[in-house]
Amino acid sequence: MNMPDVAGKKVLAAVSNRGVEQDELKKPVEHLRQAGAEVVIAAPEAGQVKSLVGDWDLGEVFEASETLAAVNEQDFDLLLIPGGTLNADNLRLDADAQRIAKSFAGSGRPIASICHGPWLLVETGLAKGKTLTSYTSIRTDVVNAGGTWKDERVFRCPANGFVLITSRNPGDLDAFNSAIAAELGS
Repeated sequence: MNMPDVAGKKVLAAVSNRGVEQDELKKPVEHLRQAGAEVVIAAPEAGQVKSLVGDWDLGEVFEASETLAAVNEQDFDLLLIPGGTLNADNLRLDADAQRIAKSFAGSGRPIASICHGPWLLVETGLAKGKTLTSYTSIRTDVVNAGGTWKDERVFRCPANGFVLITSRNPGDLDAFNSAIAAELGS
């Protein structure tokens, strides 16, 4: 597979310190770094990010090098919002995560979110007028927030002045990762 060159691009992965779905953080970060992007993981607290597998089993521990409060989101080209029920539920209530998502959308920079990650977009009003996919259990939340939900592996929506790339679950990661790299490489 031909991977777009994304050298010089910076990606901000916004997560909580516990509960991010392991592969929804690990695989996009690895994919983007292999393609030449710089990826920074930011969480409410710098240090350990404890992942889960299937929202239940303990997964790998990752390192958040920045806090959501201190990170300068203007320095980044794309916002990555991984899923995991606990992660997404915490992020949607985090004022700094909300500020960062609104900043990306307001400046026209792309956002990529998978699984339960779109809860942050629902909470901030950014799902309104967008077409997206997600884990099926938050379909009603997306629709009630004014979005249109689709059951597709990956969906790219350019409406409302910013590109939103979404996928349903870890089984869609290949398509999700390819869509993100293509967006950054364009």
